[in-house]
Amino acid sequence: MNRYFIAALIAATALAPVSASAQRGDRIQGQSRQERFENQRQRYTQQARQQRQDARQDRRSNRGDRQDARRGRQDNRQDARRDRRDDRQDARRDRRGDRQDARRGRQDNRGDWRQDRRDNRQEWRRDQRQDRGDRRVDRARLTREAQRRQEARERREAQQRRHNAQRRYNDWRDDARYRRGWDDRRNWSREWRRNDRYNWRHYRRSHRNVYRLPRYYAPRNYHYGYRRFSIGLTIGSMLFAPNYWINDPWQYRLPPAYGPYRWVRYYNDALLIDIRTGRIVDVEYDIFW
Repeated sequence: MNRYFIAALIAATALAPVSASAQRGDRIQGQSRQERFENQRQRYTQQARQQRQDARQDRRSNRGDRQDARRGRQDNRQDARRDRRDDRQDARRDRRGDRQDARRGRQDNRGDWRQDRRDNRQEWRRDQRQDRGDRRVDRARLTREAQRRQEARERREAQQRRHNAQRRYNDWRDDARYRRGWDDRRNWSREWRRNDRYNWRHYRRSHRNVYRLPRYYAPRNYHYGYRRFSIGLTIGSMLFAPNYWINDPWQYRLPPAYGPYRWVRYYNDALLIDIRTGRIVDVEYDIFW
């Protein structure tokens, strides 16, 4: 028993220096690790500082470049302004020169135009004098011709009147009762429509029965039916025989017929006929119902 106890003490005594030396080694190793860490941290700090300095130096360099670029742009803008100013001045000078040229051209053209107009007026006056002379000659010739035509017309009318007085129609017009007034030389005037006394349309609105006549029967040998005759046409004597005459034109607010003229009913129309020739002188359509 004692022997075992003594052996244990000897073993413990032998192990104590070993553990102390191990502890010293650990302290040394910890100190060297911390020194390495501090050295690395210092190196990293120095590198970061150097990088920041390099970046600051680069920014200064870039700032200088930007300033140079800005100065270059300012110079370019100033050059562009000067160029635009010079261009505007050149354009103004060109426009001024063009206006002056145009003004001189207009002045020249105006002078030429005045001269041309003066020449034209002189030529026109000469032509007018010549035309007046020609017109005098023509007027004298036309006056003589008009006098001859008037005399010839009067001779023809006199011959026509004598012929009408002696003519035989072989119909009802050969009766002297229907030849009264044939020598009346007055022409028919259509100005009666301007007179309100003969406004038959207005009168018919309030006197409709006056214009409601019996049925119209065409002459026995007339087989053409109704045709719308116009002024200037010549119709057959059967259509304006005395039984078709309107003996009281005023009843229908038509102007009185005189001389060889007679108002005649043709279906629902009123025709004014020169019974010497059968020519339609005036007409009112659809006056009757």
